[in-house]
Amino acid sequence: MPIGIQSVIAVGLGALIGTFAPSAGEQMKILGDVFLNLVQVVVLPLVFPLIVLGIARMESVKKVGRIAGKAILYFEVVTTVILLIAVGLAKLAGIGTGAPIHAADAKDLAGLSQGIDFHELILHAVPKNIFAAFGEGNLLGAIVFAVLVGVAMAAIGEKSEPFAGVLESVAAVMFKVVGYVIRVAPLGVLGFISYDVAYYGFGNLRSLLGFIAVVYAGLAVVVGVLFPLIAAVYRIRYVELLKSVAGLAGIAFVTRSSESVLAPLMGKLEAFGLNRSTTSFVVPLGYSFNTDGSVLYQAAALVFLANAYGADTSLPALLLMVGVLVILSKGMAGVASASIVVLIAAGSSLGLPAEGVALLLGVDFIVDMARTGVNVIGNSLAAAVVDSSENRRAAKRGSRETTPAKPETTVLKKEAAQ
Repeated sequence: MPIGIQSVIAVGLGALIGTFAPSAGEQMKILGDVFLNLVQVVVLPLVFPLIVLGIARMESVKKVGRIAGKAILYFEVVTTVILLIAVGLAKLAGIGTGAPIHAADAKDLAGLSQGIDFHELILHAVPKNIFAAFGEGNLLGAIVFAVLVGVAMAAIGEKSEPFAGVLESVAAVMFKVVGYVIRVAPLGVLGFISYDVAYYGFGNLRSLLGFIAVVYAGLAVVVGVLFPLIAAVYRIRYVELLKSVAGLAGIAFVTRSSESVLAPLMGKLEAFGLNRSTTSFVVPLGYSFNTDGSVLYQAAALVFLANAYGADTSLPALLLMVGVLVILSKGMAGVASASIVVLIAAGSSLGLPAEGVALLLGVDFIVDMARTGVNVIGNSLAAAVVDSSENRRAAKRGSRETTPAKPETTVLKKEAAQ
């Protein structure tokens, strides 16, 4: 039975267990936690060699910088457009007006950071101990170190071949391990859905239905309109790409973890036809800096809170929200409960009380599913865009180099030679 069908069955069973046997549902969270642990234990051992090999086999360090620049520029432009879409939809729908803010309990935010420390973010990206970074699951730090190792291997040339062979073997073994882990994904789905339904319930669902609807509508616009437009500009077969990664996006949807599909996602994109060097660099980078679904959720949530507390929602105020989120959303890497933390930090900078965020926690797992699935699709498209751009550049250079000389030029060269 395909993994997708098994996961759908697991969702149904989990909802039933969580509804009719909530105590058992809460205990089944261990299945989801075990699945995520299995995923996280294999992510860095696979991502690290892939990034190193991808960079080591690029023609030059200049190409590494060019791909990184293209990826970051793409992330910035697309997330800004998504923020504008989210703010526009939320403003039109008027979500948050009359929301039961008295029901918000600030105790739910206990233990969460109240802001983002960019000083810590930089130190997170440049760890002092790479083994500690691996132990903490520090993806951003691993990417930075992998880039340094890859550049060094490219610089020393043939002397690095034995090490490259070891990394190839490690990557091949890790891909096989990932295959084993994905087979137990339905059990993880069963555990997470059972726990979510049992623990969160649907008490706040009715009062926050408008917020949920706007987030899902915004994500539908992004996946169904914005992404196809971008794909058309770069001549990417978007429907085929979507079909290729749909199963993994579905697993990310129900597990609420995009990391759970990071490794197989790179394999799927390579099978789709993308260059391994591009994919192995852009996708992990996107996991840190290109969270399309999450930024849409944050923008909608800010408008919701502004309306709930009667704050200013004029055009300048909305543009200020977008500006704040453009900056803060890039500081999400390495932050636990990143979307909520960014939301608290953005709300505080705009004068909105953090307590209001607690009101949204009751339905967070519902919107978290969708935003996580969209994050996977967004990073797949980002890798395809950068790869398409590089292919176009190579094609233009090739056409210039293979342009036949004009007959007159050939005759002149022969005469000069004689």
